[in-house]
This record gives sequence, structure tokens and C-alpha cells, in this order.
Amino acid sequence: MTTTVVPTPAVLVAADRPARGRRLRTALSTLHLLALTAVCLVLGLPTDRLSVLLWVLTGLACRCPGRGRRAAVQLLVDWVPLGAVLLVYDASRGLADTLGAPVHVAEPAAVDAAVFGVVPTVWLQANVAVPGWLAVVVTLVYSSHFVVTPLLLAGLWLRDRARWRRFAAMVVGLSLAGLVTYVLYPAAPPWLAARQGVIGEVHRHSGDGWAELGLPRAGALLHAGQGSVNPVAAVPSLHTAFAVLVCLVGLTLVRRRWQRVLLVAYAVAMPVALVWSGEHYVVDTVLGALYAGAVFLGVTLVVPVLGRAAGRARGRVSGAGVSVTSTTSRG
Repeated sequence: MTTTVVPTPAVLVAADRPARGRRLRTALSTLHLLALTAVCLVLGLPTDRLSVLLWVLTGLACRCPGRGRRAAVQLLVDWVPLGAVLLVYDASRGLADTLGAPVHVAEPAAVDAAVFGVVPTVWLQANVAVPGWLAVVVTLVYSSHFVVTPLLLAGLWLRDRARWRRFAAMVVGLSLAGLVTYVLYPAAPPWLAARQGVIGEVHRHSGDGWAELGLPRAGALLHAGQGSVNPVAAVPSLHTAFAVLVCLVGLTLVRRRWQRVLLVAYAVAMPVALVWSGEHYVVDTVLGALYAGAVFLGVTLVVPVLGRAAGRARGRVSGAGVSVTSTTSRG
């Protein structure tokens, strides 16, 4: 005779918890995405660090319900220190031009002129007519700097925390390298050099695309944000540096050719947009790419070697301690 075991209500509730957690996470993530989309449609992409971090953290928090308290604690432990470091970097960057170093206005333009025969930004704005759709592309590429890196950090945190830690180290290292350079070598971008009469006429076009999209308030917010940071933090171009860093890290993650092409295209599009829009000279973007490559290689190759060397050193110290203790006890 076969006995049928009827699950108790407690068993049914326990079995249903993972499904309920998934449904709750899906519902919260959908609401979060709808809210972000609405904000972007009204105001444009968020560009200030605090807003971006809050959107990322709330989005990640939507993935925590049903996974226990540990997931929420891990979110705070990982992201709060990183966010604090980046916010301090932003504040320090704004002060970097007040420490007494002379501002370099003519030298970056002279380097570009020596290499190309003209200052590319001046020549492009004088000779290349940009249709409205291309102005939109330039603005979106420029503004993507503020969101692409945090989004990649968020994706890695959800899928591979070891890679997340490495990428977070690269982000912090690249930011600090840029900050040190801004302090030691404050340099004016093309639009500011043009205002001072050092080069020909150059306008700042990085936010023009928002007006083409019917989002003038987004352009106003972008210009307000640009006005609140260090205006002579042009060398290196961290817009280029982070685009190249995202490309290098992304190439280690993707497998399909079209994905690799898209990553490389993004890394190339960023400096082109920056030079045309008057935000940077070509030399700034080249230095930014070199900084990104150096940080990527440093974290990828050098840091693991140093970690293994430190581990071996700790092992030798521990072994020596055990040996001395054993000898002493026998004596």
C-alpha cells in the first residue's frame, strides 16, 4: 500500500520563498528602471557622481530581497567605501587648481599644432558642419562617461565579485593618477584657451545634443555640473581614460566579435567627440589612453605578482616562527 505524503503548510511556504523573492526582485527592478527612464526623459542622463551612485545603489538594492540580510550587508560593505573614495576624489579635483601651480594654457595647443600643423579642435569646428543627429551622438557619447563605468561596476558586482574588486581598484587608481596630474600640471581645455585668445575660435558643444533631443533642461544641468568642477583639469582626459579602461576590461569579458567591435568603437568615439566639442586636445586624449593602459596592466599583471610575493614572504615568516618555537620547546 502506497502512502501519500501531503506537504505541510510550512513546507509549502518554504518552497515558495525563492519564487516570491524572484518576483519581488523583478517587480522592484522594473519600477526602478521605469523611474530612471522617466528621469532620463525629463532631465537627461544623470551626470553628477552622487546621483549616479544613488541610482546604482538603489538598483542593486532591488536585487537583494529574498537573498537574506547578508546580501544587503555585502552591498553596503563593498559600495559605501568605494562611493566615499570617489566623492572625495570629486571634491579634491575641484580644489586641485587652487594649490598654486601655474595653469598651462598654450603648451597643449602647441603640441597639437606641432603634430598636425593646426589645432584639430579649431580646424574641426571651423570646417566640419555637424548635423543635429551627430550633435546628439556627441552629447550621448560624452555623457556616457558618467554612467558606463558605474554600470559596469554594478554588473560585475552582481556576477563576479573578484572581477569587481579588480575593476574597482582600477577605477580608484585611475582617478588618483588623474588627480595627482591635475595638481602638478593644471591645463586649460580648448574652449577656455579660446576665451583667453590663445587659440582660434572654439565653442563648447558637448551638451548641444540635449537641445536637439528637446531636453534643454538636461543641457542646463550638464553645464551647471561642468561649471562646478575644476575647469583646468584637462590633462589627462579622464573621459578618454575611462572609455579605454571600459574597453580593455570589456574585451576580457565578451566573446562575440560584434561586442568587441562595439567596445573598440566606444573607446575611439569618446576622444573624437571630446576633440570636436572643444573639451580636450588630441594630446589630452592620448595621455588619457596611456594612463588607462598603465592602470589596467598594473592591476592585471603587477598587483597579482606583488600579492603572490607577499604571500610567499608571509609563509616564510610563519615557517621561521614555527621553526624557532619548535626548537625552543625542545631545548
